[in-house]
Amino acid sequence: MKGPLFYSKILLFGEYGIIKDSKGLSIPYSFYNGALKMDDNVSEDAIQSNQNLRLFAKHLQTLEERLVSFDYQSLITHLNEGMYFDSSIPQGYGVGSSGALVAAIYDKYAHEKITILENLTREKLLKLKMIFSKMESFFHGKSSGLDPLNSYLSLPILINSNNHIEATGIPSQQSSGKGAVFLLDSGIIGETAPMVNIFMEKMKQEGFRKMIKNQFIKHTDACVDDFLQGDIKSLFKNTKQLSKVVLSHFKPMIPKQFHELWKKGIETNDYYLKLCGSGGGGYILGFTQDIERAQNSLSTYNLEVVYNF
Repeated sequence: MKGPLFYSKILLFGEYGIIKDSKGLSIPYSFYNGALKMDDNVSEDAIQSNQNLRLFAKHLQTLEERLVSFDYQSLITHLNEGMYFDSSIPQGYGVGSSGALVAAIYDKYAHEKITILENLTREKLLKLKMIFSKMESFFHGKSSGLDPLNSYLSLPILINSNNHIEATGIPSQQSSGKGAVFLLDSGIIGETAPMVNIFMEKMKQEGFRKMIKNQFIKHTDACVDDFLQGDIKSLFKNTKQLSKVVLSHFKPMIPKQFHELWKKGIETNDYYLKLCGSGGGGYILGFTQDIERAQNSLSTYNLEVVYNF
């Protein structure tokens, strides 16, 4: 048995902001993917994955039936036969490893599932997002449901607000373009829950709430609009401002050894860094108008280009 592939995702803009109703833009990233599998390969990873899936299956039984119900009999039978999630998506890297797993389980075992072939109205998208949010909360404590949604649909998703999301198109890549979005590997595994807790604690301070509204969300929304409209000049102006705001106010989410590197990008304009997911490790997202310059400037790091301008 080998199930369909589900891709990782990259939230280009909107990390933390979407908790507070900013815009967001999430794109599938097919370089990493995962699928449910059953074979004679009993590697340590497969055994560990099978055990984790058993715990996840128990969590699914606690979900409200009217929201979603699953074919538990088949799920448990398959788990007893050794099913596991075979994935190349790095865990704790902000690219949606649990999202792909949630999408795969929903796709195979949900009763009356909403399929990607039907007319995906806003109501259906919101229902899917809510189902995925409840499913994925097993992994993070609190989940927006966006990662599994992106993985399930394999389409870019535009978040206009908490209750207004839509599948969207993004400008086609310029394969010969010098500008790029890239991933920088921090070499550290990040954990979502502690980072979200830090953010929620900070949100209790009036000054931080004002900054989120007047600076962070303002620049995030502008970046989303600029990206979708293909306004590269304005995009880089706003990304630079966003990078400055994150460096000033989200320091706990940036691994210490990257504080100077972050600052260097803003000062030289060689690249601008931002959080990829909740931060604390994993990947850091970079934007540059000249990928060669960024590679020279970050020569000691491995950069993965995900999109060319």
